[in-house]
Amino acid sequence: MSGREDKKSNDLFYTCSLIGYIAGKTSNKPSYIVSLLGKEAISKIYELADVYHSDNIDRVADDLITDHNITNGSFDNVAECEYSIPTHWDIGKVYKRLILAVSENSGDDIISSLMNAYSSKIVDLIEDYNSSFYYDNPGTIFATYQNNCIPE
Repeated sequence: MSGREDKKSNDLFYTCSLIGYIAGKTSNKPSYIVSLLGKEAISKIYELADVYHSDNIDRVADDLITDHNITNGSFDNVAECEYSIPTHWDIGKVYKRLILAVSENSGDDIISSLMNAYSSKIVDLIEDYNSSFYYDNPGTIFATYQNNCIPE
């Protein structure tokens, strides 16, 4: 470990931030990006995160968008936002903490936990920038995920 957190935790942070960056760039929900990329591509991103992190995020995102035929969608959680908009790095940190908690609790590997977290309804709460949920306590976010306490 060098720095405040271990390398794999930092790699997960970058992976989640890149997913958020691609989602924002293509106007798609991050859950959709995860489903398009799939487990194999996400595993590769996670394993090569330290290499990708030293490259321009726009170029990395553009390559993945092209390679996986990601088209522009219509999801826009920024246009109606009444408050300051979190960056892809801010939201990446939220997902990283959630995924680490999911993995620790379930015993599943990080990529399986990532796939489970991004395919859950909690994405709708995290991506609602008019709510305060995305910057709530990580324990509360995990409890919400775990108990599937998502308002309809």
